Formats: sequence, C-alpha cells, structure tokens
Amino acid sequence: MVAWVTEETMPELGESRGFLRGAGAMLIAVAVVAVLLIMLPAYRWFFLISIAIGLMVAGILYLWNRYKPVKEEDVHGKRPLGL
Repeated sequence: MVAWVTEETMPELGESRGFLRGAGAMLIAVAVVAVLLIMLPAYRWFFLISIAIGLMVAGILYLWNRYKPVKEEDVHGKRPLGL
C-alpha cells in the first residue's frame, strides 16, 4: 500500500514554500543575468554560445515534429497509472 504525502497527512509541508514565486523570481533571475553580462566579459561569450545552441536544438525539434509528428499508435502506455 502506498501512502501519499499531502498537506493533510503532513501539515508542515504547506509552510515550506519559497518566498519568491512567479514574476518576482523571474525579475531577480533577469537582473542577475544582466549584471553578469555587464561585469564579466567571458560570461558574454558563454551566454551567446548557449543561446545559439538552444536555438539550434529548438529548430531541430520543431522541424522534426513538423515532418514526423507523433501518431496515436506510436504512444505506448497512455494511461500508465490506469486513471
């Protein structure tokens, strides 16, 4: 038997949430990246190369899924938990 851990079974889990969520965390992340791009020249090259690699992977995945879409019969275990 599996005991699911929820806020009802362990009320202290509800209090363990971070204080930054959503837009506040995104603004802090953008500010940190901006400061690093301004302060560290080597970070600029790392950032540019990372963006280029990410765009290439996104383009490859887009084209792959456009020309070889997943068919209904290719998906196995659509309901692995039987829900």
